[in-house]
Amino acid sequence: MQRIDEQKLLLAWYDENRRILPWREDPSPYHVWVSEIMLQQTRVEAVKGYYTRFLAALPDIRSLAEAEEDVYLKLWEGLGYYSRVRNLNKGAQQIMDQYGGQMPHTSKELQKIAGIGPYTGAAIASIAFGERIPAIDGNLLRIFARRTAYGDDIKTPQAKKAAEAFFMECFPYDRPGDYNQALMDLGAAICLPNGAPHCETCPWADLCEAHARGTETVYPAAAPQKARRIDEKTVFLIYYADMLALAKRPEKGLLAGLYEFPNADGKLSAEEAAEYVKGLGFSALQIRPLPEAKHIFTHREWHMTGYEIRADEWQQAPERKEKTDIFLASEEEMRDKYSIPSAFSYYVKEIRFRKH
Repeated sequence: MQRIDEQKLLLAWYDENRRILPWREDPSPYHVWVSEIMLQQTRVEAVKGYYTRFLAALPDIRSLAEAEEDVYLKLWEGLGYYSRVRNLNKGAQQIMDQYGGQMPHTSKELQKIAGIGPYTGAAIASIAFGERIPAIDGNLLRIFARRTAYGDDIKTPQAKKAAEAFFMECFPYDRPGDYNQALMDLGAAICLPNGAPHCETCPWADLCEAHARGTETVYPAAAPQKARRIDEKTVFLIYYADMLALAKRPEKGLLAGLYEFPNADGKLSAEEAAEYVKGLGFSALQIRPLPEAKHIFTHREWHMTGYEIRADEWQQAPERKEKTDIFLASEEEMRDKYSIPSAFSYYVKEIRFRKH
């Protein structure tokens, strides 16, 4: 079978089975950009609601460029990896300042924008502007590895170059964006990353080397990952005067510049927790244990112990100044203004303001 026939098979399958997604129904450059950034390390189903809410508040590049940080961080709350939305804002400002408010049309030029790498640049350029270029991500690398029985580490630059060359051989001139999206859907629905792929419904089953050998789950090959570092944390929901204590993280490092609940390193007992919050300036009237929680980052895990604390006094403690960048937020501000990263999402669910 010629590679051009292979192209037709995939596009015919896509036309019949493609996912109906809001950003596909109106694939303007801005819409594709926002959706692709949201979809990085996030499931499609989780993104749909965020995408709709984000566009309702920030419908175009100018509004995103002019948005206050607290506004776009709150819109992003729960998606994680907040550097993505900060780069969206920075990139929007670049586009306004350097490109007259219009997104560049080529993958190469798009990659000059903050937060846009080779994959995102290729996705935007092909879908929104019709550039003939494959958007190489985990889906395409996995499909390539199985199609060709590529046995080397799929995460190397050499593997990526091999995949690009493979897909370019039959990449269409007339529907480049659809072809990339067809490959995305093939990876998401059929050529699955975990467990056995659904080869019985794959349009390329008869062309697949791994399928012919019955070794689909052997591919793709990758070097073993290093074990994550485990950090013990104790998290405090401190209520005072019908408000909740928050702090802002440092501008550099993990979860940089985001709001958080006051917390301490280590797994503290109730007595140690009461003593710790005393050092923050709070006098604990009541203390109640909260369930333990865990959050997984790329290279580390937080294992968290929690306490709900009702305080009857609060004053800043100058001797602990590095730990007293604390302020109080109302129920309304927690709902509408301050963005709490998903690392603390379990304890967000535990928030209980008292009703009077």
